[in-house]
Amino acid sequence: MKIEVLKSKLHRVKVTDAHLDYIGSIEIDETLMEAANLIEGEKVTIVNINNGERFETYVITGKRNSGTVSLNGPAARKVQIGDIVIIISYAQIEFEEAKQFKPWVVFPDEKTNTLVD
Repeated sequence: MKIEVLKSKLHRVKVTDAHLDYIGSIEIDETLMEAANLIEGEKVTIVNINNGERFETYVITGKRNSGTVSLNGPAARKVQIGDIVIIISYAQIEFEEAKQFKPWVVFPDEKTNTLVD
């Protein structure tokens, strides 16, 4: 039996941009993507701390070390620049494996979206 578990989380990052006239997705700084083990095209859930919105989209790679967290397309209506969001991905794995699985959870500086040592 497989279950769905937390795979990756970027906890409390700041929205730097929102572009309504775009095909869709969330653009994330490549450094943050690597730290959270996210890949381009991966489905993610976005939780907006400021307004309670919760929605899904997919990841596109942003410029490395830019701090970019940009919501694009219809998702841009669910955020304001400066909002704090949590970005979550899940994985389906075998039940017994899930008991030992450790997700990638990253706590960037929420003012700059940079990694904190």
